[in-house]
Amino acid sequence: MTFDPFTIIMLAVLAVLIFFMFRNSRKRQADARELQSKVQAGAKVMTNFGVFGTILSIDEDENQVLLETSPGTVLTVHRQTVARVVEPKADVVEETVAVEGEPEFGERLDAETDVTSTDATDEKPDTKKSDD
Repeated sequence: MTFDPFTIIMLAVLAVLIFFMFRNSRKRQADARELQSKVQAGAKVMTNFGVFGTILSIDEDENQVLLETSPGTVLTVHRQTVARVVEPKADVVEETVAVEGEPEFGERLDAETDVTSTDATDEKPDTKKSDD
């Protein structure tokens, strides 16, 4: 049995696809294990349907989580609906350097500093010369 180049290429592509399929599967399983280790009472979480809240308790037998979304409002959701644990972000102060002469987003120019005023920028008006 001889293998032509097309068959070899097809087998190589198939092997690459299988490799990436197993790799993604392992990565998803590792992410799920990490998430489940972070999910515990007192953690701030977001569900698959976009509801943020704090976990009050977890029922391992029934796979249910009691989630407090606002003071006095408690939801019972399935444990697998918890999409991610929300960790507080450190306040990062970014210094923005304003370009001279250009306004920042949403800032209005005063009449004196308006770069489109004709008395400061144009010495003579633009006129079209005819070729008569």
